[in-house]
Amino acid sequence: MNYVFSDRVQTLKPSAIREIFKYAADPAVVSLSAGNPAPEAFPAKEIAEISAEIFRSHPIDALQYGLTEGYTPLRDYLTSYMKEKHNIGRSFDNLIIMSGAQQVMDLLSKSVLNEGDTVLCEAPSFIGSLNTFRSYRAHLRGVPVEPDGMNMDALETALKEEKNVKFIYTIPNFQNPTGVTMSAEKRRRMYELAKKYGVLILEDNPYGDIRFAGEHIEAIKSLDEDGIVVYAGTFSKVISPGIRVGYCIAPQPIIQKMVVCKQGEDVHTTIWSQMICYEFMTKYNYEAHLERLRSIYRKKAKLATDAMDQYLSPKISYLPIEGGLFFWCTLPEGTDAAEFSKQAVLRKVCVVPGNAFLTDENEKCSSFRINYTTPTDENLVKGIQILGKVADEIL
Repeated sequence: MNYVFSDRVQTLKPSAIREIFKYAADPAVVSLSAGNPAPEAFPAKEIAEISAEIFRSHPIDALQYGLTEGYTPLRDYLTSYMKEKHNIGRSFDNLIIMSGAQQVMDLLSKSVLNEGDTVLCEAPSFIGSLNTFRSYRAHLRGVPVEPDGMNMDALETALKEEKNVKFIYTIPNFQNPTGVTMSAEKRRRMYELAKKYGVLILEDNPYGDIRFAGEHIEAIKSLDEDGIVVYAGTFSKVISPGIRVGYCIAPQPIIQKMVVCKQGEDVHTTIWSQMICYEFMTKYNYEAHLERLRSIYRKKAKLATDAMDQYLSPKISYLPIEGGLFFWCTLPEGTDAAEFSKQAVLRKVCVVPGNAFLTDENEKCSSFRINYTTPTDENLVKGIQILGKVADEIL
C-alpha cells in the first residue's frame, strides 16, 4: 500500500523531546529532558479520595456525556476564581474547558489560521505549540527572547514586515524552554503593539502558579479591555498532567468557534477529570497546595543551581529562574548543543538541544534545556555532574 498523507502533515517531524524520551526510558539514564512535575508534587491521596466519593455519589454524572463547553460547576468556579484572583475575564469573555492547554493552541489555530498566515512566537519556544502551528501550514517567525522576555523592538519590526499575522504566541511566566519571565513593562508594550497592529495575543500560562521567588506580575490578559487576548491555563502543572484538563478564557466569538471545532475533535473533555479539579479546588485547601508545590520547587531549583555552579561553571552558563520547571544552559559561542546532547546521551544523561525549540530546527544553537523537577535529588546532581564532565572532555 502506498500511503499518501495530507499536505498538512507530510513535513511534520516527531517531537524531539518525545524522541529523547525513548532514551530516557532506560533506567540507567538520568533524564533531565522531561517537562514533568515532581513526583512528590502530585496530590495522589486527595485525588483517590475525590474519585471514590464521585463514584459513590455521582457515578453517572462522571461517566456520561457532558457539555462541550465543560463541566458547569468547574466553569462557573474558574470564571469567578480567575476574575477575583487574577483580574482575568471581562463581560465580553467566556471560558471553555479543554483537554489540556495544548488543545487551546490547536483549536485557536483551527479557528483563525489559514494556510500561509503568520504566527509570531518567541525564539526559542515550546515545541508542542510550534508543531501545532506548523500543522496548519502557518508561517512561523521567531522573535528573540531576552532575560526579561521577548524583544519588543524586534516584535514591532516583525509586525510591520509580516502582512498576514494572526496572533502573537507567548509564554510570559517562566518560559519554556528558557525559564525567563516577561517584565510588566514588556507585557504592556506587547498589548499595545497587538492593539496597534490588529492582531491577537495567545498567552500560554502553564507555570504561573509555580512562582517560588520574585514578585508576581499580572497576566497580559488582565490588561485586555479590547478583546484581543486569548488566555490558556491548565491544571497539568498544579494537579496532574495525566488528567488532561486545561481551560481557555477568550472573547465570546472566538470561544464559539472553538466550541464547534472541539465538537469535531473530542466532543468534550473527560467529565470525571473535570469533577476532580472542581472538588479539589473547592473542598481542599487549594492555596495551601500551591504553596507546597512552590516549596518543593524552590528546594529543587536551589539544588540544581548549586550543582550547576559547582560542576558546569565556567564553561556552561545558565539563566536564573523565579519559577517553572526549566533551566536554559548555554555553551561557549560556536558550540553545537545538538552534538553536546548526543555526547551526553552516550554518557547516560538526556537533555534537549536548543534547536528543537526554534522555528527552524536546522538552525544551529549553542543552548540546551534542563528539567530539574522530574529526577530525584540524587539523580539531578549526578546528571549535572556528568554534563560537567562532558563539557570538560569536548570543549
